Amino acid sequence: MGTTVTFKRPDGQSLSGYLAESKQAAGAPAIVVIQEWWGINEQIRGVADRLACAGYAALVPDLYRGKATVEAEEANHLMSGLNFGDAASQDVRGAVQFLKARGVKVGVSGFCMGGALALLALCASSEIDAAAIWYGCPPLEYIDPGRIHAPILAHWGTQDQFFPIGTVDQLEEKLRAAGVRFEFHRYLAHHAFANETAVGTGRIPATQYDPVWAQQAWDRTMRFFGRTLG
Repeated sequence: MGTTVTFKRPDGQSLSGYLAESKQAAGAPAIVVIQEWWGINEQIRGVADRLACAGYAALVPDLYRGKATVEAEEANHLMSGLNFGDAASQDVRGAVQFLKARGVKVGVSGFCMGGALALLALCASSEIDAAAIWYGCPPLEYIDPGRIHAPILAHWGTQDQFFPIGTVDQLEEKLRAAGVRFEFHRYLAHHAFANETAVGTGRIPATQYDPVWAQQAWDRTMRFFGRTLG
């Protein structure tokens, strides 16, 4: 369904990404989809395709510059080598600006590592109109809620071993104190509960797909983007 496109970062460098278009491409609102630590794989392309089927243009910026993996050790290596500040303020913001040039509202949606980057991008880009965060956040000291102007929807697993629910509670308090518009949902679920390839006994034992919670989270996400992006 999608194609590879090239766009400019704010600093003028070029970056490629996977773009899935709605059948009603002209005037369709858009969403930047931010990958998990695996890179751009079939699963994250499927997320973009799903959003395209729902009427959005969806762009996945290639943060790893063509690299992807199915091995947790290599994924951790790739993520550790990523400059999160640069990725948020240049790669993600460049993708947002590329879609904004169409004259439409643009949201961001990130999963795991991508969720953390989506929160950082909200602090770095005033062009973002809405954000859906899926079980991921950066260290809280890197979030400046005073710079966040877009509404946030976030999904968290209460059994998540990578992003403890206590940290989520602290994030919620920080956003509330700054007057950020947000809507947090907590699910009795493990990390990556919306990733259909997360099977627990496979690549990472602490992850587990849950189709029931995933569907509820997706329903909420679609309603949220429907309200905020049109």
